[in-house]
Amino acid sequence: MGSPEARPGLRKENDSLGEVEVPEAAYFGAQTQRARDIFRLSGLGLPPVFIRALALIKLRAAKVNQDLGLLDPEIAQAVIAAAQEVAQGKLADQFPLDVFQTGSGTSTNMNANEVIASRANEILTGRRGGKSPVHPNDHVNQGQSSNDVIPTAIRLAALLQIRDILRPGLERLLQSLETKAQELSGVAKIGRTHLQDAVVITLGQEFGGFARQVELALVRVGQAQEELCALPLGGTAVGTGLNTHPRFAGRVISALAGELGIPLREAKNHFEAQSAQDGLVSAGGGLRTVALSLAKIANDIRFLGSGPRAGLGEINLPRLQPGSSIMPGKVNPVVSEAVIQIAAQVMGNDLTLALGGQGGYFQLNTMLPVMAFNLLQSIELLGSGARLLAEKCVDGITPNRERCAQLIQGSLALSTYLVPALGYDRAAALAEKAYESGKTIRETALESGLLSPEEVDRLLAPALNPDGNKSA
Repeated sequence: MGSPEARPGLRKENDSLGEVEVPEAAYFGAQTQRARDIFRLSGLGLPPVFIRALALIKLRAAKVNQDLGLLDPEIAQAVIAAAQEVAQGKLADQFPLDVFQTGSGTSTNMNANEVIASRANEILTGRRGGKSPVHPNDHVNQGQSSNDVIPTAIRLAALLQIRDILRPGLERLLQSLETKAQELSGVAKIGRTHLQDAVVITLGQEFGGFARQVELALVRVGQAQEELCALPLGGTAVGTGLNTHPRFAGRVISALAGELGIPLREAKNHFEAQSAQDGLVSAGGGLRTVALSLAKIANDIRFLGSGPRAGLGEINLPRLQPGSSIMPGKVNPVVSEAVIQIAAQVMGNDLTLALGGQGGYFQLNTMLPVMAFNLLQSIELLGSGARLLAEKCVDGITPNRERCAQLIQGSLALSTYLVPALGYDRAAALAEKAYESGKTIRETALESGLLSPEEVDRLLAPALNPDGNKSA
């Protein structure tokens, strides 16, 4: 006696464990539905760029398997067409799985295999679902394993996000900071070390330091890209390449590299590439450093613009939105605060990536989905945050020249400029006297009689009358 008919609105699919009811309209099959039922945990899914990367691998795999004579051309072309639709995001709602799932990402790999096979079957027969004429394992997953495809998809997705979001965001911020450094090159201000007054610098020099941080961030991102370009594809289950053609991986990777314009290459050692995920951990560490750079820049900017009357107030920040539900007229440094929060999230993601790197047991890492989620989130957040900082904050910064001059004139650090004439000890004594009396260093030096007025003016001129800030 056959199994009972599926309930209304559902159809029956099967896998090695038996029959499963799936929604009639769904393109996914039994294995996806099982994972969907088991892993109802967070509501978080792997991002669209990951699904795109996975689909691109399936597309190129089908083409190479056809070229190698391993896949019937009619089936291959249907798989290619279906995978192209997935890569374009047309079937995005068919990828419902939670990021917290089996650690190899097999659930998501089978989700892709089932959706592509189902859509290919619909192209060929008019009926979605099933395993004939296109089979999710035998055809869509031919020459592959979740164990090499998922870490390959992570790297490919990360490289796409770096190229399309992170690097453009950092380059935009670098351009903004370099422009602002040039604009502010003549505005003198007091420097600070240990949160205390130091000698005079310019706002241009300060923003030039920020720009160099971003320039170095781009170098670190480049280093991450280089390491991520080594793909594990071709190792199949444990790194041996069992059940795959010896030319399969090289051809797929070469095709992907040509299509995407990324210098992809096959991993030198598949056992390392699958059992360890040091490249992902290293990339996470590089992103953490980028996050710290952005946090330092954003934090300094908000302090430099603090006030507007009772803070440092050396720069004026763009006034973007009311800052208080109770205090009228208050405007907060909201962009800096958002970027600092992004940095905190990225640093937390890096810890998860580091712990994920410890999840490599023997021939497989079993924390791949959560590593993918955190790495890709960090890349997107940093790229978006860098662009936001540039466009909504740095571009609109203007100097408060009067405040900068006022703080220079009142700083005890001006005693440093008298050291060549008085020596350290006498200059320090003058600074102490100025502190106790509330007078400026210039006033105290003139009262001391140790230096003529002309000598005082000459020694303090680099601080009090720098080029481009004559109002000081």
